[in-house]
Amino acid sequence: DYLASAKHNIIPSTMGCGSSTAATPSLDAPVKDSTASVKAAAQAPPAAAQPMAGTPAYAELKPAAAAAKGSKTVMILFGPPGAGKGSHAPKIVEAFKIPQLSTGDMLRAAVAAGTEVGKQAKTVMESGGLVSDELVVSIIRERIKEEDCTSGFILDGFPRTVEQAKMLDEVLAGIGEKVNHVVALEVPDAVLTERICGRWVHKESGRSYHIKYAKPKSLPDGAEPTEDNMKDDETGEPLMQRKD
Repeated sequence: DYLASAKHNIIPSTMGCGSSTAATPSLDAPVKDSTASVKAAAQAPPAAAQPMAGTPAYAELKPAAAAAKGSKTVMILFGPPGAGKGSHAPKIVEAFKIPQLSTGDMLRAAVAAGTEVGKQAKTVMESGGLVSDELVVSIIRERIKEEDCTSGFILDGFPRTVEQAKMLDEVLAGIGEKVNHVVALEVPDAVLTERICGRWVHKESGRSYHIKYAKPKSLPDGAEPTEDNMKDDETGEPLMQRKD
């Protein structure tokens, strides 16, 4: 467990996306919860650090290359649906100048590109089956060889199990790298339920709306959301609610 083996901290986010837990894995480091920054936690006991209220924990993280020349920044972004990964990820990408790799996006891209692994995944998905861990790891292995991953990358949605984590470690060890940052977004279940149940999306673009926090222009104040009054701001096309 990346979090259980690392010093980590939880700092409430100002983005309305819950708390962010930033961890720098270290197998011999004790687990300590604190509102201190990751940087301070690594240099001094949590009690001696001064928290920065309202600042996401990852704001204090530094690219691995700054600490260890030649090392990539390999970050894992954890969080349940509705936790705010989509809100935080672009800011992390901007701060670290490395791409966010979503397993879903990578699978679709591999299928669209017609790669050998993509063809295998397409066969499985079209039959209604679940893509195996081996296939997903193969796609990740190929994706992180691309030029935009030279300085590192952020994995979103992987690993989800202990076995997947072990497989990821093997892949990274094969290129002389390892996970050096973990950011976990933690949000109460009641808040997650409200966010997910109120979320509507534009299928073609992926633009996301919420009946309370990010209403489309087509939804009148006080009106109940329906397919008739939930329209995409840019195209005017109907929005939809994801089945999951």
